[in-house]
Amino acid sequence: MDEDPPLDESWLATYADAITLLMAFFVMLLNFSKIDIPKFEEAAAGIANEIGMGQKEQSSPISIMKFDMQDVVYEMQADEVVEVETDDKGITIELASSAFYKPGSADLRDQALPVLKTMADMFKAPKYKYYNIEIEGHTDDDPISTVRYPSNWELSAGRASGVVRYFISQGIDMERMKAVGYAETQPKLPNRDADGNPIKENQSENRRVIMRIYPMNLDEREKLLRKDELREMAAERLISGSPAETPEERHQ
Repeated sequence: MDEDPPLDESWLATYADAITLLMAFFVMLLNFSKIDIPKFEEAAAGIANEIGMGQKEQSSPISIMKFDMQDVVYEMQADEVVEVETDDKGITIELASSAFYKPGSADLRDQALPVLKTMADMFKAPKYKYYNIEIEGHTDDDPISTVRYPSNWELSAGRASGVVRYFISQGIDMERMKAVGYAETQPKLPNRDADGNPIKENQSENRRVIMRIYPMNLDEREKLLRKDELREMAAERLISGSPAETPEERHQ
């Protein structure tokens, strides 16, 4: 009588490796004190490659947000003055100052407002509600000295804070945002050549505003959730005319 061929159980080793990797991955997640989605994506991609899923198309919150914003920029025909990239925290949106501000001023041009409004509408969408918005102002090294802007520090900070104020007017929670002015301290390109002569094209590139959009950490999300609950309570109190439950009472 012929004996049955021995079973091939070599797949068990690969399966066990995959389970071990997944266990390590979830232990790592439990130990995150702050959500770092770019690093999360990198770890997830590594595990996907290990268990044979690396060829499948990967989608993630950061990459989806980048594609969504690129679509917005393309539809607004603003791709020549708005650049969308990713960094180690999230996405960056670079605005060319010449298209958004009057020369030597932090006043937004009228034609810049539709672009910023479309961005604000996207940032208010539920899937992007728990993202911080950090806005940086940068200038070239040409000095400015006016009553309103005694130096490039005031000009760069004014341009960043102007975008923040506009976003607040569009209903974005101010606690999600931060405005920073760097003056000429972080140029993309050299402002001057070896002889000290200004390089106009480079100076134009250095005059910019950068938005850094990145996920809130757990504490920040909980703070915003509690603020939303307080708003709901206030609305209920106005509608009913009676005191509303506190968040603590609601969760008991």
